[in-house]
Amino acid sequence: MPNHVQSETYQQTALSVSELNREAKYLLEGHFDWVTVEGEIGNFTAASSGHWYFSLKDADAQVRCAMFRRANGSVKVRPQQGDSVRIRAKVSLYEGRGEFQLICEHLEPAGAGALQVAFEKLKRRLSEEGLFTADSKQAVPHDASHVGVVTSATGAALQDILTVLERRSPHIKVYVFPVAVQGDGAAEQIASAIAQANQLTKTSVMPLDVLIVGRGGGSLEDLWAFNEEVVARALFASEVPTVSAVGHEVDFSIADLAADARAATPSAAAEFVSTDQNERFQQLDMLTTGMTRSITRQLTAVSQQLASLNRRIRHPGHALGQQRQSLKRLAGALHREMTRHIASQRSQRAQLASRLGAQHPRRQLLRGKQQRQQLHHQLNQQINQKLQTARAELAYKTKLLASLGPEQTLERGYAIVTDPQGKVLKDALKASKGDALNVRLRSGRLTAEVTDHLED
Repeated sequence: MPNHVQSETYQQTALSVSELNREAKYLLEGHFDWVTVEGEIGNFTAASSGHWYFSLKDADAQVRCAMFRRANGSVKVRPQQGDSVRIRAKVSLYEGRGEFQLICEHLEPAGAGALQVAFEKLKRRLSEEGLFTADSKQAVPHDASHVGVVTSATGAALQDILTVLERRSPHIKVYVFPVAVQGDGAAEQIASAIAQANQLTKTSVMPLDVLIVGRGGGSLEDLWAFNEEVVARALFASEVPTVSAVGHEVDFSIADLAADARAATPSAAAEFVSTDQNERFQQLDMLTTGMTRSITRQLTAVSQQLASLNRRIRHPGHALGQQRQSLKRLAGALHREMTRHIASQRSQRAQLASRLGAQHPRRQLLRGKQQRQQLHHQLNQQINQKLQTARAELAYKTKLLASLGPEQTLERGYAIVTDPQGKVLKDALKASKGDALNVRLRSGRLTAEVTDHLED
């Protein structure tokens, strides 16, 4: 009976797995407030959703952790496997698997000098990318007339810059880009202001010669916005020359390395980009004194030259007489040269007229006609001579041919024998017995029949 009662009681109070996990989660979250835990990063995973999942462990135990995108966006340096970190988290339980976990809201390197470690890591990585090389630096003007300042509108740094510029170069136009210089979002504001200054300069809305980016002194945490990667890349990409002026002389930031130039303080940055008007006044005085001396020397030299010329000046009549004689001599030479030139032209014209007459078409036609007649006569003579030679040679060869022809052979008593096909028979063996042969004599023809072959 007791056993039966116990079984019924167990069935009435049984919890589902989900209910158990949910109760455990409420118990954990209700018991623990925020906890700070130090340990070593293990099994780190950055999901495509932007969330981080990792384990935090020491020599004896480990606990699973999750850090959602909303929280990890403010982490200055992404942790790596084996890093020692300190986290601030809520204790919770993942109901789906019943796993105890910490929901991390803040993460930083553990131990002394944690920010310095993050600083050195970022510095080393950006240096390897080439953001700090001397070749990437632009020349910064030392006599700017339009200066942009990216800093806090209420900070002492802005007042220091304005005071120095007003004292040294009152003519400089200053354009302020007010930003937060510490705290969440400060780095993004600074980078955005640098990009905005470049865009306004590029479109000629605000022709900046140089851009001062900085703030007054503070702790490493206060200055950290100027150690952010987004600020370093904005300074590196700036087409307007930049001067980093962060903190005091002993302070050093990533921005100092990425900018085109570094100033120890905001006041030093203002001095760096401006020229002291007192120095300009001194230079102007020196230039004025030098110009006065130069003009005095030139006036003295001109006076001396004028006195020398006065001593060398002669009476105008004498010069006119010399000019008159020179003119008369030149006129005579001109007349002689013109006479010679006219005579030469006349002779040349006569020669050309003679040559032109010789080339008249009528004369050329007459010469051509005479030449044609002469050639015609020569041609007739050569043709007649050729004909006579040809006739004589023809008569000779005719006689020669007649003497050698078959008729002459027949006249001497010979006969010409042909076979039935009309071919001349030269060899008796070519004729067969019974063949009818034709025999041509000097007078008449005979038909003969082959009866036998006789040897010579």
